[in-house]
Amino acid sequence: MSFTPVFEIGLWNAWIFILGMVLISYGLRYLIVNKKATLFIWPQYNEKEKKLNYIYMVIYYASGIYSIFLPLKLGTAWFYAGFFIYLLGMIFVTMTMLSFATTPVDKPVTKGAFRISRNPMYFGFFLIPIGIGIACASWVFLLCAMLSIILLNILAIPEERMCLERYGNAYQEYMNKTPKWIEIPKFGKK
Repeated sequence: MSFTPVFEIGLWNAWIFILGMVLISYGLRYLIVNKKATLFIWPQYNEKEKKLNYIYMVIYYASGIYSIFLPLKLGTAWFYAGFFIYLLGMIFVTMTMLSFATTPVDKPVTKGAFRISRNPMYFGFFLIPIGIGIACASWVFLLCAMLSIILLNILAIPEERMCLERYGNAYQEYMNKTPKWIEIPKFGKK
């Protein structure tokens, strides 16, 4: 991993991973879930949350632009480790979208990846740039991913507030038994 950021336009750059993320996340949204568009209502942000969301979007789009100039470290351990993490993030995002598509609009989504996390899509959107950063051996991309997860942790609060208003006790019960990010399964006696 080099301290100096790399800027090199090429076919085998990180933009390929970004394109995959965009196709999966937005493609599934519009192909599968479009009938349930009410599930994609943005929460009401207060002034601080609006500013943080703006910062998150700047980081998100800046990372996307930087990916055009960021070569993948093909054939290295960096690439394979990053690609695995990237695919894991893509699986989380795909499972999340499919859970949205198969849940009635009047009920909170609690199946699939939502069984182990209240925010599996955010978790996936954290793993994806971490994987890209590792696959490219880019500390800049990894730094952006870390800032994103800090911001997503804060931006999940208004979304949960909205779900509590919309689903009431059903969502509160779900919050009580499901961790915000990810649960490690416990083995052994209960």
